[in-house]
Order: sequence, then C-alpha cells, then structure tokens
Amino acid sequence: MSEIRVEGIRAGYGKKEILRGVSLSVDKGELVAIIGPNGAGKSTLLKVIAGFLRPTAGNVLLDGRDITRLAPHERVRAGIGYFMQGGRAFPSLTVNENLNMAAAGHKTGRENLKQVLEVFPKLREVSSRRAGLLSGGERQALALAMTLVRRPTVLLLDEPSAGLSPRLVREMLDKVREIGQIWGLTVLMVEQNIREALIFAQRACVLAEGQKVLETKQPGELLLSDKLGSLFLGENR
Repeated sequence: MSEIRVEGIRAGYGKKEILRGVSLSVDKGELVAIIGPNGAGKSTLLKVIAGFLRPTAGNVLLDGRDITRLAPHERVRAGIGYFMQGGRAFPSLTVNENLNMAAAGHKTGRENLKQVLEVFPKLREVSSRRAGLLSGGERQALALAMTLVRRPTVLLLDEPSAGLSPRLVREMLDKVREIGQIWGLTVLMVEQNIREALIFAQRACVLAEGQKVLETKQPGELLLSDKLGSLFLGENR
C-alpha cells in the first residue's frame, strides 16, 4: 500500500490554467472519489499525478518521496497505475496477447495475471478474441486488467464508467473494490456518475473551477444534501 499526496498543484494547457493550487492526500488503502462539474480539472489532476502533465507549481509525493519530475514510465515502476478515460488496449491483438504484453517484464507478472483473471473471469471466455471486437464493458474490463496486472500500489481511475450501462458501472466498481481489498490498493477515482462514485468511495472531494471546494469522509450524505446542486450549477457556495 502507498500514500499519494499533491501539494499546491497548479497546471494547465498552454496559457490556460486549469488547476489553481489543489492539495489532496489519499491514505494507504483508501478509496477516494473526485467529482465536480465539467472543466473543474478532475482529469487534469490525474494526468499530473500520472506524469503526463507537468505542473507549473506544486509537488506530487508518493509515500513522502517527491516524484514531480519523474516520467510516466518511472511512476509506473514506482507503483502508480493509470486507467485512462475510455481505457486503452491494442485493438488488433487478442485479449490474451494484450494481457501478456502488460505483464511482460514485471517480476510477478504471471502471478498477478492469474489473480486479475480470478477477479475478471469473463476475460478468460474471450481470451482469443481481438480487443477491437469486444463489447464496451469487455474493453473497459480488459483495460483495467492491463493496468492492474503490473500490481500498482496506487490506482488512478479516470471515468471508469464511461459508455457503460448502470449495471456494468456497478460491476466495474465492485471489481475495483474487490481487488483493492485483496492487494491493499490506494484508489483515486474521477467519475461523472455521481451516485455510483459517492456510494463507492470512503471519502469524496469536489473540485470546481480548478480548486478543491469541499471534502467529506461521509460521501453518501452528499446525495441527500443541496450542496452538490449549488456547486454543479455554479451558484454561490
């Protein structure tokens, strides 16, 4: 298990600043959801943590170690797994080939793959099918399995429910929780499906206009309050 922390992160694209001094910590083994309106900077924050976007200010720390200047592949080796929005797999390769490629080079890759397939047994049924021919739910499961097979200690999830039915969303999040408990994963998830995110998480953070505006250890209670409406509609906080 690992702890991930960001301190005073400012970042954006070109001259447009998206994140304006965001600080957030996720404890070892914790499941934290980040929610907020479109353009709030949720996915941008994950890109900064994963190393795909260099912040203009602030630091990213993994178990107290400053990894702000590490390249993405170095962060993967350090224990950060990044599930990109929409998932990523090689469409011309089979499910089995994609998984074996993801496991290659990792000292416990084979054992990890065995454990991941126990959590995602349906991938065994389509192991010889090309990834490009999979259903939306199967593609998401494959992409998540490819991320997990390298046994990260911190898992970053960017919109895991994108394009999925409500039933598949719940199934996907249940799988994340299951393997998180087995491996002691620390999970930071960005999700537009507010209800599922708040049910899933142990803690929730709300971003708005590039800043953290709310944090709670009782995320389910947000569903019953009027705070979310005002935040998402841009009314006075």
